[in-house]
Amino acid sequence: MNRLRRVWGFVSSGLAGFFFRYEYEEAIDWSRPYIICPNHTSSLDIAAMCLLVKNDYCFIGKDTLKDGLVTGLFFRTVDIPVDRDSKMSSYRAFKMAAEKIQQGTSVIIFPEGKISDDYPPVLHEFKNGPFKLAIDLKVPIIPVSSINAWKMLWDDGIKYGTKPGICNFYVHKPIDTTDLTSADADALRDEVYAIINQRFDSNKLVTEML
Repeated sequence: MNRLRRVWGFVSSGLAGFFFRYEYEEAIDWSRPYIICPNHTSSLDIAAMCLLVKNDYCFIGKDTLKDGLVTGLFFRTVDIPVDRDSKMSSYRAFKMAAEKIQQGTSVIIFPEGKISDDYPPVLHEFKNGPFKLAIDLKVPIIPVSSINAWKMLWDDGIKYGTKPGICNFYVHKPIDTTDLTSADADALRDEVYAIINQRFDSNKLVTEML
């Protein structure tokens, strides 16, 4: 299913004129699982993560994605839907995510929980779930800054239209969680927020001027 998704992401984005460029802070060892945490400004972020991650992976996302024509195929099979208004649904989703990580599957979570309502977008506060999970399982987190995908296609593109081009993503080095405890979850969340925001915010100013 993930091979199919990678091909679909590459072909569908390419035919629409969207291409992805990744800059890495350091090389990623894809022989192990990670929790990948990107900021979220565009529907293109999903396709970009499908092409970025080189091992088996799944998304955690809102349960309404099960109703989508394409997303429904994956959220009824490999991905993990969650009703954010239900604590029980969130508990089940993160329990399932933990099982997948223990089986060697990376988990992609947008820690903002949604695409920003602001235009130009700003980075909203992060949910705690991904960071507690990373610490509990001692799995590294990879922060990813989506730099300018919003400029090509903000949200689903309906309000501001589309502008084909190259979407840039900065892949930060993995953050080790081996020596962290549950008491460090908030600090880890804030660290990842600062890392993503520094790269996103500084590049957004340049992007807005272009």
